[in-house]
Amino acid sequence: MKAGPAMGGGARGKKRDRGPASTLIPVASLLAEQAGSARSLDLTGLWIAFDRGPRQSSAGEGVLRLTRTNRGIYVTGTVQTAITESCSRCLRDIDLPVEIRVEEEFLPSIDATTGAPVGSDAEPDVARLTDAHEIDLGALLADELSLVEPIAPVCRPDCPGLCPTCGADLAKDPHDHGETHVDPRLAALVGLRVDEEAENG
Repeated sequence: MKAGPAMGGGARGKKRDRGPASTLIPVASLLAEQAGSARSLDLTGLWIAFDRGPRQSSAGEGVLRLTRTNRGIYVTGTVQTAITESCSRCLRDIDLPVEIRVEEEFLPSIDATTGAPVGSDAEPDVARLTDAHEIDLGALLADELSLVEPIAPVCRPDCPGLCPTCGADLAKDPHDHGETHVDPRLAALVGLRVDEEAENG
């Protein structure tokens, strides 16, 4: 089973509507098999759309395993991609490689035998298949990618950041503003000298 270029978004645990921005993986045939049956899903050229959050800078790829459980479909695997972020020190745009680890069980929203809706009141926060027995892969990956987004990304570990006086990028233009600027409120302390002998007893 393969998936090509795709997009998706949404909140985990809610039913998602079919639409042009969704990556929907049909699993009706897998649901009809006995527990333990599995399929491999190869992902290439994968693009994920977000309502908010990080932006991809390169297409994702990876392999997912879909396993029939006694309740639904269990999805595991990894997806590699890269996202565009701003360096928290110098504010330049950077591309960060990330790996999304997927481990999620999807339960039916419609009974595969009777076609009747499956009550979800007892488990309102679990992930659900669509009414057409599909996994919304885009929504799943969008949720997981938001979890691996770094809090304070840097372009390199020793990035010097921006000059606190003029805002110039210190990595491109190291410079010196002469005497250190002193906050006027602290100017009276500049000439203060501590008597070391008195301080040390």
